[in-house]
Amino acid sequence: MTLSPAHLLQLPADLDPQLLPRHVAVVMDGNGRWAQKRGLPRSVGHQRGVAALKELVRCCHDWGIPLLTVYAFSTENWGRAREEVDFLMTLFEQVLWQELEEMMEQGVRLQFAGQLSALPPSLQEAIGQAVECTQHNESLCLTVALNYGGRQEILEACRSIATLVQQGLLQPDQIDEALFSQFLYTNGLSDPDLLIRTSGEMRLSNFLLWQMAYTEQYFTPILWPDFDRAAFHQALLSYQSRQRRFGK
Repeated sequence: MTLSPAHLLQLPADLDPQLLPRHVAVVMDGNGRWAQKRGLPRSVGHQRGVAALKELVRCCHDWGIPLLTVYAFSTENWGRAREEVDFLMTLFEQVLWQELEEMMEQGVRLQFAGQLSALPPSLQEAIGQAVECTQHNESLCLTVALNYGGRQEILEACRSIATLVQQGLLQPDQIDEALFSQFLYTNGLSDPDLLIRTSGEMRLSNFLLWQMAYTEQYFTPILWPDFDRAAFHQALLSYQSRQRRFGK
């Protein structure tokens, strides 16, 4: 069923509020291709991608989904053209300063996952300010994976745990899944219930490898700048049509 934009301001009637995912993760893929298809610079695609993210944040807020994690920049993305990387770093910083007031109004708590120390100092400052200002907000927790790699995250957790064992502060038989999760960037968050990846690609691309052991996956050919409430509605319908057995 296709709903008009006016009908999508509230949770659509064909979605069961009791069966909504609590935590949605998104690989926001296709910004560059969106721009190239229109003969535009890739930077325009990234700017339109920001607009799509803002709308998804509003939608999660309106529809009662409390946790949203988005893949903004991977550890592998440093291999892109220097001009594009520099633009993205500047764009991230601008968005943080420009959108802080609206995030406060919507009750969005912002946090980050990744190796933030490798980011430009001015971007680190903007991140710190945004995290501090929004830390008490409760309507929606938005986690931005920035300079993030799932394998690197797992390696860092292993090193931290190994150090504690070496220091005699932890015994090997005390290491279980719950303890291991405490050393991940996502400590304190439930694992994603639903992963959405746009642009037709069907892979995880080193995103939340530990956390997505039992996450339902939804792939769509829609390029990220075109992903709107109607597209999110279809993803949630697909999610609610599945039986989650967790191997049982």
